[in-house]
Amino acid sequence: MGAQLRVYKRRIRSVTATKKITKAMEMIAASRVVKAQRKVAASTPYATELTRAVTAVGTGSNTKHPLTTQAETVTRSAVLLLTSDRGLAGAFNSNAIKAAEQLTERLEREGKQVDTYIVGRRGLAHYNFRERKVSESWTGFTDEPTYADAKKVAAPLIEAIEKDTAEGGVDEIHIVFTEFVSMMTQTALDARLLPLSLDEVAKEAAAPKGEILPLYDFEPSAEDVLDALLPRYVESRIYNALLQSAASKHAATRRAMKSATDNAGELIENLSRLANAARQAEITQEISEIVGGSAALADASAGSDR
Repeated sequence: MGAQLRVYKRRIRSVTATKKITKAMEMIAASRVVKAQRKVAASTPYATELTRAVTAVGTGSNTKHPLTTQAETVTRSAVLLLTSDRGLAGAFNSNAIKAAEQLTERLEREGKQVDTYIVGRRGLAHYNFRERKVSESWTGFTDEPTYADAKKVAAPLIEAIEKDTAEGGVDEIHIVFTEFVSMMTQTALDARLLPLSLDEVAKEAAAPKGEILPLYDFEPSAEDVLDALLPRYVESRIYNALLQSAASKHAATRRAMKSATDNAGELIENLSRLANAARQAEITQEISEIVGGSAALADASAGSDR
């Protein structure tokens, strides 16, 4: 019985140490998600105004730019998947990977060849383990991405769409990331970055009610303006997606660690009850042995007196 009590006490100490770790990780994630939310909010005005500028150029001119014109026959697509470098975030990474795989399957059913680009060690490990080809990958900055990281990710994608498919280029670019909705809700979704769907972008960047959009003259030409604006547009969209994913990951980690901390507390309570029961049984057994021994001595003494 004493051995069983020692086992319970050892498990209680182990779970208590784990609870301290998960509680600390929960607090760290809670502080990081607030910072990530602020960065998302700060990047939104720039992305919105840049979207409006791109829309003005695209809809206000007759220029057939390769980044705004859909290819007659789309044969090759690029998919950018955003995951995290670390785990302990519940279903955050698995949901993003699942969304990317579903998008890839849909594109392949349409007869398109898919080139996969991955941000984050978790997504890269998933594809490497299954021996799937990855065109390019980036790791090490998913917790706190910067605009420089977004530019680094965007560069090969822009280069790929500017090439002919015969030379290894792509006809369109899709991105899969996790949108931060609230502290309790994060949604994995996919969107097409390029070529731009001007109708959808125009709705997204529509002027507030009552505001009249200005007319533009382009100097030196609308095509040159598009050449300058669209890379910035792609970089800003990827940066915003990286920030959304970072905020979603921290929120998912906070929720997962809170659940782990609560479960550890319940396990400690259950183990404490079992330890108390074992201790009580040990005490009862000891008392029974003492009483039994005392009774045996009394019986032996009474027999000798006779």
